[in-house]
Amino acid sequence: MVKELVLDALFMAVWRRKPASRVIVHSDQGSQYTSYEWQEFLKEHGLEGSMSRHGNDDDNAVTAVFFFTNKVGPIKKKDLQILIQVEYALRFFSEKVQATA
Repeated sequence: MVKELVLDALFMAVWRRKPASRVIVHSDQGSQYTSYEWQEFLKEHGLEGSMSRHGNDDDNAVTAVFFFTNKVGPIKKKDLQILIQVEYALRFFSEKVQATA
């Protein structure tokens, strides 16, 4: 993904929503997100960067499921509880696999 594309997209989101409080921007460790321009943009707009751990794809799995579910319709309390259980299971098994590797 091109660095300019993600910067433009984030700029549009900040411009449209005008966040009044702290916002955490989560991403993977792609070169566009580790670039000087990205880090400066976050700082200039009062945003806090958050990145998944290196080589740990399941960091984003729960977030991806959450946003997919949110696009489909409102999230029910039961669905949220399931997402929390899935996140716990992913982290638990990820730690077990890393410990045995």
